[in-house]
Amino acid sequence: MERELTASGIDPAAVVTAEDLGGGTYNRAVRLRLADGRRLVLKIAPSAPGLSYEHDLLATEAEYYRLASGPLPSVAGAGPGFLLMTEVPGEPWNHAPGAGPHLRTELGKIVAGLHETTGDGFGYLQDPLHPTWFSAFTAMVDAILADAVRYRVHLPRPAAEIAHLVRRHEPLLELVTTPVLVHFDLWQGNILVDGGRVSGIIDAERAFWGDPVAEFVSLTLFHDLDAPLLAGYGPAFFDAPARRRLTLYRVYLGLIMLVEMVPRNDTNADRQRFVSAWLTEHLDAAQRTV
Repeated sequence: MERELTASGIDPAAVVTAEDLGGGTYNRAVRLRLADGRRLVLKIAPSAPGLSYEHDLLATEAEYYRLASGPLPSVAGAGPGFLLMTEVPGEPWNHAPGAGPHLRTELGKIVAGLHETTGDGFGYLQDPLHPTWFSAFTAMVDAILADAVRYRVHLPRPAAEIAHLVRRHEPLLELVTTPVLVHFDLWQGNILVDGGRVSGIIDAERAFWGDPVAEFVSLTLFHDLDAPLLAGYGPAFFDAPARRRLTLYRVYLGLIMLVEMVPRNDTNADRQRFVSAWLTEHLDAAQRTV
């Protein structure tokens, strides 16, 4: 920790308290309180191997905070394998009592603002960008399928069959022409609530330039689209092609969730069966929309 603080221009002796934060599934996070009153969070990348896209993720997170506009942390320092940022007030939505539907509408408005940030190409921020969303997304799917083969993950369908299914949706994916900055991990644990308001968006390490529809996979994780969220974001956005693309992105997240269990040594059989069934459901739905 001293190396990361020194590289960020902070004297390690200025740290009054340091508290490890639980709840994360990838990086280590430490809450710091400095003698001058500042409250910071230091994230440190793991050294263990992971999925193909899981490289330089903290550089991606730092870039997301620099580019996007919203209730986000500010970058206080960044370097190889670490990110130092300001602490955002609040607690994770899934731990907040009394979080009502009005927060879903507020969240929709916040996400619409985040999606005003656009780029010049498609794909993960830490990788070379693609000229089209179709080429970027198929490369992303191919990479996670290659990880599945490498880690010998049992998929509900053969990897080659899944890759072919995605490619059959080329006309649908080619409808996306503007690269939008997508967080892609907006489940309730990464949304902070404070005083009955959405106070922060955190953990943007898996961001990419792509279809804003993909954001709604984690926003509606294991659930359908809800009216309060769409009222805040803009209900006209979700036409029939958008809903069909959402199914493809649920397939992609299902693949990630299933494959990552192996390098993370997650042996929970019930979770594996649940994710596999969820993935199968959306593979079947994608097959029906070809």
